[in-house]
Amino acid sequence: METENHMDVSEFLLLGLSDDPDLQPLFFGLFLSMYLLGNLLIILAISSDAHLHTPMYFFLSILSFVDICFTSTTIPKMLMYFFMMFGGLDNFLLTVMAYDLFVAICHPLHYTVIMNLHLCALLVLMSWSIISLVALVHVLLMMRLTFSLRTEIPHFFCELAQLLKAARSDTFINNIYLYVTTPLLCVFPVMGILYSYSKITSSLMRMSSTANKYKAFSTCGSHLCVVALFYGTALGVYFSYAVTPSSQSSAIASVMYTVVTPMLNPFIYSLRNKDVKGALGRLLSMATFCLSWPTFSALPLAGLSNALFYKLTGI
Repeated sequence: METENHMDVSEFLLLGLSDDPDLQPLFFGLFLSMYLLGNLLIILAISSDAHLHTPMYFFLSILSFVDICFTSTTIPKMLMYFFMMFGGLDNFLLTVMAYDLFVAICHPLHYTVIMNLHLCALLVLMSWSIISLVALVHVLLMMRLTFSLRTEIPHFFCELAQLLKAARSDTFINNIYLYVTTPLLCVFPVMGILYSYSKITSSLMRMSSTANKYKAFSTCGSHLCVVALFYGTALGVYFSYAVTPSSQSSAIASVMYTVVTPMLNPFIYSLRNKDVKGALGRLLSMATFCLSWPTFSALPLAGLSNALFYKLTGI
């Protein structure tokens, strides 16, 4: 009879994307740079520039922070609770940002009244509270399951569907809860996003300026591409678990919504925006100036103020 024990003392072996030791450092460096640098720059730029302290950029900074946490918990930490929490927050924030864009385009005169600071904070708090509760119940239900002492998981993080398949005890309640919460985390947000963009499209079709219409359609189209990539790969992976055995291709596909989409969000949502470009330029200029500050240490104190003046004015 095979030895079994509870989850808190079991050993989980994550097979990862590759067992080649030469490729593992390459994957680590590639994925780390892909999702971290862009999102971190966006957070710094928005927090340091008063012109970007608006609802749209507030949600963007929260999304960038969540993307960093979402990917960080899947690669070095493999923490299931935080993966579900930040992954669910991505769903809700994409929906909230679609609503923000809907208000900005369809009700521009009432935008500042509707999207006030209180509502923005409330939307983020509600999203955080709902997904934290959902993730907590999943973890509590997992604690009642039993696993083999050495369980192999053909993935690079503790993904919920894989853990349920590896369990040695009855997972009926876990599966029921999973099927109940899936509409909350996927179907309702997708419906909200599609509704918002349908109203946006209808409003844009009535615009008289061809240039403004093209610019708006280009922005909305790029946003929808990221949404489609995130939901398409995530739902595709989860549906494949229900009909086929786990495979290496499913783990590779998971990289699309755990790493690639968080990498693309800063480029799609901000780097095409002239306000964010300006803020990033000022942030990089400030960083360059700070890095060059030690060069003044060798100057006489009397000439330091002149050198600083020349540095700031560019004379």
